[in-house]
Amino acid sequence: MTFEFRNTDVYILSKNFYRDIKQRLTEKNADRFITDQLKRASLSISLNIAEGYGRFHKADKRNFYVTARASVYECVAGLDILYGGDIPADTLATADHLAKMLSGLIKVFSS
Repeated sequence: MTFEFRNTDVYILSKNFYRDIKQRLTEKNADRFITDQLKRASLSISLNIAEGYGRFHKADKRNFYVTARASVYECVAGLDILYGGDIPADTLATADHLAKMLSGLIKVFSS
């Protein structure tokens, strides 16, 4: 088994987003509650993409991609609170791109 999901653009971007979030939290020296929540939410994106990829049925795949997209939104909300509404533009752009990629997957597996 080669775990093909590891080569997909959406999975690679989600891993980079997780690393970016961790770096930003370190730089911001955020309190442990927001740090913990953002780390878990950003990690959830990659894990749900991988789990969705491993499912056989379209509905199962779709559900995991929906959860991954919801985690992107959760990260944006957490960053919005952390940065007082002034989320770094590159991080926000990555989140937007990731959410759009996941929306595309959700559409593919809807029906």
